[in-house]
Amino acid sequence: MDTDDLSIDTIAVQLTRLQRIRDRTALQIRTKDGVDPAVFAVLFRLLCDGPMRSGALAEAVYSDASTVSRQVAQLVERELVRRRADPADGRATVLEVTARGREVAEQIRRRRHDNLTRVMSEWTPENRTLFANLLCQFVDDFERARPAMVASLPHAGVQASGTEIDS
Repeated sequence: MDTDDLSIDTIAVQLTRLQRIRDRTALQIRTKDGVDPAVFAVLFRLLCDGPMRSGALAEAVYSDASTVSRQVAQLVERELVRRRADPADGRATVLEVTARGREVAEQIRRRRHDNLTRVMSEWTPENRTLFANLLCQFVDDFERARPAMVASLPHAGVQASGTEIDS
């Protein structure tokens, strides 16, 4: 195995390891209002992209409509998100983050910042910047390659929602 193959294998193993650690940590770190940590991806997407219809939100978070519908229901129930008439089509609704949702999202952002600061406490500022740039590049490239990866799978007709890249 050449060095490049070893690097790719190491990255794949570490991504799987990271996902498992994050999944386990998410189960242990619950917000006091009991919202599932996976639901916060929906909240943050709405914060970043602004109000949108549920279908567009499902696409934006790479999930299916029924999953996003359940997640939105949790957010609406806790008054973190509200539904309002779509200005472009009054028969449809868009989802938007409430003031309380913005407060909760800021608390989560601060906690995430504090946790990552703790993880990288011994890293130099240059290494943090290098990692941030490489991670952005990796995620952008992954997102760009995702349709081809999904299409190449034997079950390409089934929506691939898993997080593993070694399927």
